[in-house]
Amino acid sequence: MVATWELRARFAVRLAEMYGSEVPAYHTLVDVCTEVNAEAAKGRDDERLGSIERVTAERHGAIRVGSPRELAKVARVFAAFGMLPVGFYDLRDASASSVPVVSTAFRPVEAAELARNPFRVFTSMLVTEDRRFFDAETEGRLQEFVAGRTLFGTELLELADRASAEGGLGDRDAERLLGLATDAFRLTSEPIEREWYDHLERISAVAADIGGVPATHINHLTPRVLDIDELYARMQARGIAMISEIQGPPAWEGPDVLLRQTSFRALAEERVFRHQDGSVQQGSLRVRFGEVEQRGIALTRKGRDLYDRLVVEIDRRLGEGQGLSRQEVALAVWRGGLPSTEAELESLGLGFFSYRVAGAAPPVERASLRDLVASGVLVPEPIVYEDFLPRSAAGIFQSNLSDEGTRDDEQAGAEYDLGRLAELVGAEIRDPFDLYAAQRAASLREAEQILGLRIDDDRLEQ
Repeated sequence: MVATWELRARFAVRLAEMYGSEVPAYHTLVDVCTEVNAEAAKGRDDERLGSIERVTAERHGAIRVGSPRELAKVARVFAAFGMLPVGFYDLRDASASSVPVVSTAFRPVEAAELARNPFRVFTSMLVTEDRRFFDAETEGRLQEFVAGRTLFGTELLELADRASAEGGLGDRDAERLLGLATDAFRLTSEPIEREWYDHLERISAVAADIGGVPATHINHLTPRVLDIDELYARMQARGIAMISEIQGPPAWEGPDVLLRQTSFRALAEERVFRHQDGSVQQGSLRVRFGEVEQRGIALTRKGRDLYDRLVVEIDRRLGEGQGLSRQEVALAVWRGGLPSTEAELESLGLGFFSYRVAGAAPPVERASLRDLVASGVLVPEPIVYEDFLPRSAAGIFQSNLSDEGTRDDEQAGAEYDLGRLAELVGAEIRDPFDLYAAQRAASLREAEQILGLRIDDDRLEQ
């Protein structure tokens, strides 16, 4: 039996091998990440945000689908690898560009599974009924086009369902599952209808990449780096064209929180196009790019509210036109609004931490969390942010588009949230905050058992 986590690890490797053969610059990105991680890990306590082995092996992929039906089948495929839908992201209003998708991420949900292999896939679904982007005729053509294609074959889905139900597969079936699943995300060689693709691209390059091609594919496969600023500089030094800035929190002297991302620009890739006159010709598209990420501490709801307010403040100051770069403005806002130490993040209930027993239990039946931390009996350890930021994801998309597309904000948008997407897909979509809170609570329960006392959680509301 090849267990679920091992299937997931092998799947990540297979996709990396395939993607590297399709996008050679990906190998350069991975090589530079490995160099930076090896250097950054020296003399630093990076084990707290994941071992160097985990960080170096870590990847997240990104795919796009065209309907709830296709997303439901994606859920079945990824369930075979222990990857369940977590979080809801609405990219439609997260960017000035036309990005008509809502998204979730498929990943392991238990800390032990994340430690074994944290592979995750950010998965976006086209919202064809949103009138800000698509008129009724285009919506109808999109739905017909998407309904007429098959992204995942019957054999793949049946094997995936078995692997999910049984917690793995025998060697032969495991190999077959991995082959079929990897091929499902391979760049297609089938001709693309040029006029239909161009019509969608005028609305949104993202829409064209989803609803203008006969199959889905890996858009990017993202390694994790410990110092994204150094990575950015080294990639440029190697002559790789990077997007204009790093998305997410600024570089600063305080704790890393949430997620920082950047990428090299989308490269021209040869594709085959069919024209209205029936002729088939070579052409090229720029839809795939090389993303890289640096992960920090997961924030509580209270911490996330603070983060969002700081982002709004950055935008406000930039709008005043003071002649400063976004990094300069963001750094000033961060220094004025975010605690400069992990200890403050923890004590104010802004970040998620687990708690490790490091001292002897006091001679009492119950004690406060605050006192146990202050006395060194419990040591807070940061919980890594495993998820994504809508604005950063949209920013990466936008930075790699040839133009912003079109949208009519006078029209009504289609309402989506986590609940509606879950209903359409027919699968529970977990709330990331609940998962982090559960990990935190589990560590406190374990500490209570070790210390033999009741811990009063007197931190601010998580």
